[in-house]
Amino acid sequence: MEIKFHEFLKEELTIYEIQEALEVGEITSKELIMYYLYQIAKFDQDGPKLNSILEINPDAIFIAEALDIERKAKGTRGPLHGIPVVLKDNIETKDSMHTSAGTLALEGNVASEDAFLVQKLRDAGAVILGKSNMTELANGMSNEMWAGYSSRGGQVLNPYGDADLFVGGSSSGSAVSVAANFTVLSVGTETDASILSPAIQNSVVGIKPTVGLISRTGIIPFTYSQDTAGPFARTVTDAALLLGALTGVDKSDPATYKSEGISLEDYTRFLDADALIGARIGVFNKASDEYYESGEYDEKLFNHAIQTIRDAGGEVLENIEMPSFNREWSWGVPIYEMKHSLGNYLSQLPSYVPVHSFSELIQFNKQHEQRALKYGQEKLEYRETLPNTLRNPEYLNAKLEDLYFSQDMGIDFTLKKYNLDAIIFPSYIGSTICAKAGYPSIALPAGYMESGRPFGITFAGTAFSEGILIKLSYAFEQATKHRIPPKLN
Repeated sequence: MEIKFHEFLKEELTIYEIQEALEVGEITSKELIMYYLYQIAKFDQDGPKLNSILEINPDAIFIAEALDIERKAKGTRGPLHGIPVVLKDNIETKDSMHTSAGTLALEGNVASEDAFLVQKLRDAGAVILGKSNMTELANGMSNEMWAGYSSRGGQVLNPYGDADLFVGGSSSGSAVSVAANFTVLSVGTETDASILSPAIQNSVVGIKPTVGLISRTGIIPFTYSQDTAGPFARTVTDAALLLGALTGVDKSDPATYKSEGISLEDYTRFLDADALIGARIGVFNKASDEYYESGEYDEKLFNHAIQTIRDAGGEVLENIEMPSFNREWSWGVPIYEMKHSLGNYLSQLPSYVPVHSFSELIQFNKQHEQRALKYGQEKLEYRETLPNTLRNPEYLNAKLEDLYFSQDMGIDFTLKKYNLDAIIFPSYIGSTICAKAGYPSIALPAGYMESGRPFGITFAGTAFSEGILIKLSYAFEQATKHRIPPKLN
């Protein structure tokens, strides 16, 4: 017997539409949560079995009911009141769910505290619906591991194609859950391309913010220098609403100190459909030949995006130079920092968790080889051989070079030389230089290839330029309305 839902409950709902319906009593938050749980059961764990949701919050309906009562008694807390949010499986929640980063070793790990950003969401009235599947240890296991695969959760699939269609970086489950309408919002994390890539591949909006805009406390780490959480949504408006709910200075995270007086709780002030008028946008299209020959690039769609910006009043400067873009980057920072950061995290886990060090994690995986090592763990084993002091010259030089060549001789150099408001990249080819700089980017849909595969663009800028990027992204979105929901069957 099929469950019947109110006719309001359908695909592609936005936060403002939902809030309007909640305010007049057309629906309740409980009904909204039930609808998305039904969608997950029907399409994520059955039917096409996209496998984007790793775990469901057993208290989600109770939380929604309480928020419905609070709305009637006291009014709404804000735009996220009663809105479901899915969290990547490396974000800690103090509830009945687990936080494992996709690993079998941590499948029983129950956090003792909410991550700072989770407490912010709860305070805003959001309903934590569940945890999303991800590339195990944020792609820190093996070069052979497919994006979106974890030993605990299996393989995430792209809702726009067959099993062979790329699903994007390690936050793939977070992106797919939004793209397939299993939730209104989700939160992912990025070290390099882990938000931008799945946003592009799954035709949603992904914001990779300035490192330090959102606290890293309570997130299973990969690096100290590059890690950040960020929003996924189906529209720029909803992504901006979620971004504002996540920001804030956290006394436990030194990276957030610099955001004091700069971060905002409301980024919707930048939603200006005319923002491209007079904006100076630099087009970077000088990536490697390998990218242009891959299936991820579509020249016709990218040129159409550029023309859209011109038609909307933007001043477009093509073939801009970025001196350091194609340099041979060192990977010393993520290589060394993962050993140090993940090792520290494991060492502080409670006694019932079976691993408390890098070595124990490697041994656990070997003891459960059939389930845990489908793709091997050569990345972990290599890092185990490295020193754990973060003082060796290879690491220190890599850290300094990353900052100098990504900022001074990279993004900031280019923005200043051409007097640009932002840089536009096809797909997510700018992810590495932005990641090393710690600078923000917004990925959003820019059409579909003849095969049906999503294509997108990325706007990038300097530190704490989220407001400018939201302006430009919103204006582009309103001029195009490219997003089409996937056909699930």
